[in-house]
Amino acid sequence: MLKHLSPTPFSPDRVIIVGAAGFVGKAVASRLHAAGVPVLGLAREDVDLLSAGAAAQLITLLRKSDTVVMISAQAPVKSNVMLIDNLRMMAAVCDSIAAVQVEHLIYVSSDAVYADADTPMSEESCAQPASLHGVMHLTREVMLAQAYKGPLCVLRPTLIYGASDPHNGYGPNRFRRLAQSGGDLVLFGEGEERRDHVYIDDVAEIVARCVVHKSEGTLNIATGVVTSFREIAEMIAALMPNSPTVKSSPRRGPMPHNGYRAFDVAASYAAFPDFCYTLLPDGLKMAKVA
Repeated sequence: MLKHLSPTPFSPDRVIIVGAAGFVGKAVASRLHAAGVPVLGLAREDVDLLSAGAAAQLITLLRKSDTVVMISAQAPVKSNVMLIDNLRMMAAVCDSIAAVQVEHLIYVSSDAVYADADTPMSEESCAQPASLHGVMHLTREVMLAQAYKGPLCVLRPTLIYGASDPHNGYGPNRFRRLAQSGGDLVLFGEGEERRDHVYIDDVAEIVARCVVHKSEGTLNIATGVVTSFREIAEMIAALMPNSPTVKSSPRRGPMPHNGYRAFDVAASYAAFPDFCYTLLPDGLKMAKVA
């Protein structure tokens, strides 16, 4: 659960975003800039977290009064090498945080840390990942908790979509690109899996709110609504002037997450009662024209 150490929003002295050049990092930086919050964005060109001197370099940049938002990752993790590299990256961050105990620390993790379930998951659900990607994020969470003694906020977003996402993952991002290129929207099987998808601007908004409220604890970022991939493909096809065809294809391998991954979002609305997630049809429209 999330607790706000500053019930009244305030602007921290400075927010350092580690991973500011990525899809989520850019959105968070933009949202904080719009709110007038001082931001120092760090990309690989500024600090290479896999380099031998990364921790020492970060130490020279950190101030005790900083809020640090750690987003940087090689994702999705698909091999042991990628897993190890991601942990090396976090080791550098942990070494620097251990040396300079900053004012506030936020980690953007993933819902992949949870075990599959037949009922909606909450922040109290079993963290027992079944993928290397989930193992990476859960291990990073533990590493940060060991290194940092101040208020730690762990955010676990579900599948994120948006126009500027560089990944081509199955779902809204791939379907939109296929439609814009004139291709068919090809489903895995019948596209019957039901998943929760969250719009990138909503993720940035939640992170920004956690910054200005100095929030600590764990919070899932999800809408609470599951939609099948077929429904998503059909929504996108309806938005396109060329009316692409939605096609089934033979499924290879088992259905991910047993075809269902839903969330109980009570904690999200308890933390931010005035916040409303973007409905998927509205988010797809914004992603189409962005």
